[in-house]
Amino acid sequence: MVIKKPPADDFPPSDPDNPEYYTDTIKTIPVEDIGLVILDNQQIIVTSALLTALLDNNCAIITCDQRHLPTGLLLTLYGNSIQAERHLQQIEISLPLKKQLWQQTIQAKIKNQAALLSTIPGAETGNMRAWAQSVKSGDSDNLEGRAAAYYWKTLFVDNPKFTRDDDDIVNAMLNYGYAIIRALVARAIVGVGLIPTIGIHHHNRYDAYCLADDIMEPYRPYVDRLVVEKVNSGCLPVTMDTATKKDLLELATKEVVIDGYRRPLMLAISQTVNSLYKCFAGEIRKLSFPSLGA
Repeated sequence: MVIKKPPADDFPPSDPDNPEYYTDTIKTIPVEDIGLVILDNQQIIVTSALLTALLDNNCAIITCDQRHLPTGLLLTLYGNSIQAERHLQQIEISLPLKKQLWQQTIQAKIKNQAALLSTIPGAETGNMRAWAQSVKSGDSDNLEGRAAAYYWKTLFVDNPKFTRDDDDIVNAMLNYGYAIIRALVARAIVGVGLIPTIGIHHHNRYDAYCLADDIMEPYRPYVDRLVVEKVNSGCLPVTMDTATKKDLLELATKEVVIDGYRRPLMLAISQTVNSLYKCFAGEIRKLSFPSLGA
C-alpha cells in the first residue's frame, strides 16, 4: 500500500511511470503487515482494489465521522478456510459453557481493573479482588456492575464524580481506544473462523459484534491505563488531536503478559480468541486472557 500526501493541485500526475507521480510519496507498506486501518478524515479516498487487498489479508478497517469518532467497521467475510465447521461448533455450544466462559471473562476483567487501581495512591483493591474471586457462572450476581461502579469512582483521583456518561475528552479517549480494541478482537474472531455477531453473553439484534464485545472486556483496562497516564501527566489534550489518536492506536503493539509470556496486545488478542475457539471445539475449558498486574 502506497501512502501519499495530498497533491499540490487538483490534477496530480496520473501516470505511475512519470517520476513526478511519486514526488509526494511518504512510504510503502506491505499489505500483509497491516492489521488495522483507521480512516479518520472525510477527504480520504480509498480504491476498491485497496479495500479488497486489505480484506484479503484480514485487515480491520475503521471509518470515522466528522467528529473523528469511530463509526464503522469493515471485516472480511472469509477469514478461515474451515469457518463453516467452526460456525456450527459455535452455534451449538451449551448454555452452561457460555455461562462458564462469561464467568472467566468477568473474573479476568475485574482482576485487571484491580491491578490498575493498585497503581492509584490510596485506592483500596481488596474488595475488587474479592469480587473477582466471587464471580459465579454467568455472573448471576452482576459483580461486573458492582466492580465498575467502584472502579470508575476511584480511578480518577482528581475527578471522583467522573461518569462514563460525561461528554468530555476523557470519555472521548476511552471510547476511541475501546473502538480500536473492539476492531482488533473482531478481526481475530473472523480470522479464527467464528461469527462475531453471536456472543456468549452480549445479545442485541442491532449489534453485529456481540462476541467481540464479550471478549474485549478484560482488555479495556489497557485503554484505561493509557488514559489515566494522560490525565495524570497534566498534558490532557483539549480535543482528540492527532498525537492522542496515535498514542491510542499504538496500544495494538504494546506488550502485555499472557500465559506467562510477553506479547504485543494484538497477538495476545489472537491468542485469547484462539483459546475461545478451542473451548467451542471442546479441546479446552479455559480462556487465555492477559494479566495487567503481571
